[in-house]
Amino acid sequence: MTIHDRPPWLHLSRDVVDALHYSDAVVALETAVVTHGLPAPQNIDAMLAMQRALREGGTVPAVCLIHRGVLHVGAPMELVEEAAADQSRKKASVRDLAAALTSRAPAGLTVSATLHAAYLAGIRVFATGGIGGAHVGSDVSGDVSADLGQLAKSPVITVCAGAKSVLDIPRTLEHLESLGVPVFSYGTNTFPAFYLRSSGCRVPRLDSPSQVAAVARAQWDLKLCGGLLLANGLPDHVAIPEKQWTEWLERAKREARDARVTGQDVTPFLLAHVAEYSNGRTVDVNVALLVRNAELAARVARALRP
Repeated sequence: MTIHDRPPWLHLSRDVVDALHYSDAVVALETAVVTHGLPAPQNIDAMLAMQRALREGGTVPAVCLIHRGVLHVGAPMELVEEAAADQSRKKASVRDLAAALTSRAPAGLTVSATLHAAYLAGIRVFATGGIGGAHVGSDVSGDVSADLGQLAKSPVITVCAGAKSVLDIPRTLEHLESLGVPVFSYGTNTFPAFYLRSSGCRVPRLDSPSQVAAVARAQWDLKLCGGLLLANGLPDHVAIPEKQWTEWLERAKREARDARVTGQDVTPFLLAHVAEYSNGRTVDVNVALLVRNAELAARVARALRP
């Protein structure tokens, strides 16, 4: 898509346009983590830290956000801050993009929506926290995140800290396998679980950005047009011990059942309550993993350049 045939509702920043034109490294960033995922002021601090990590890593950040009927790829921080403060803000998954554009209210983009935005812009690498997936009990409820289906559709490398710790990770990996999404862990043999260093589920391992880039190029050369998931685990001194996490999570689940929380509200409810029980430790870990993922995404994006 050239600048001349780009639809009026899609706006790429000048930095992003120039970087794509000259085949420089670009990394997409989601904004639901700012508008709905993290409390203030850590939400803005995290976004600034991720952008700083990308720039220091030799890449251009492409912050994806809907604002006043426009899908921005490379949104300036003043729009991000305005959206985060707007009480009418929405959280847009890929299914919500059209409605969010026409509502003209600001909307933070989830993983699935950001993957589609990156695809529209021609960006090949995306850094986030943790992907959504299959919720516990999804075999009965059918509650599976749109992130998984979009990973199978968007030819983008997603650098994440695995799937969110509140999810059924073995079932999430089964869904990804069924969808044909290649899943790798970076520098380790097991799939991480967001706050936890390991979910205990073994997946193939890649040990360098050049390996990641080579696999992605081969996938796309084979016309396997979907994405590649690269899970980046936390070091032991940053990750939360599994026993402590389980205690906090079970308490939050009881609160969610009592409050009759369902659907897409479950994950943010659980994460917010666990943050409270942990005296903010989970928020600090969340910010740390976001920045680590941005640092790795920058190295992968540079390795992917022609």
